[in-house]
Amino acid sequence: MRKLTLAAVTLGLAALGLAVPANAHAVSGCNAQWPGRDGNVRAWRDWDCGGELLGVTPGNDPNWGDAAGPFQGSDVNAASSVMNSGFVGGKDVVAFYYLTNYPSSAYGCLKPGELYVDNLTRDTFTNGANMNDNIMSHAWVASSACAPGSFIS
Repeated sequence: MRKLTLAAVTLGLAALGLAVPANAHAVSGCNAQWPGRDGNVRAWRDWDCGGELLGVTPGNDPNWGDAAGPFQGSDVNAASSVMNSGFVGGKDVVAFYYLTNYPSSAYGCLKPGELYVDNLTRDTFTNGANMNDNIMSHAWVASSACAPGSFIS
């Protein structure tokens, strides 16, 4: 009797296991691109982390349009979605800048807990300019380096 009950339970669980994937929703966009905490910042040309991956780096890049660093040439002023998969603690916020070489007058900050911004048209730099297709550089900073109202989501 015990073997029969165990067989029935096992068969029931197997049937349930086969039914779950049929009802599961496919993961897409930025959710599908999320790598977990790997220490990097990423940017894509299109919304929802789509299109060309412009760059991936654990470091800073003072000029997305030059020939050096992880972001180069046509990457400048091309990002429509960004991701912060950096490690939590210390300088764990990514500050995206309107100009090159990290000027403090115009930026938007992405906290690690926010994970990503799938559509930069909703966000503005601290100077009021729209962030979509307007990022020229980035740097890792502490949260305290970002003014109130400068955090993007």
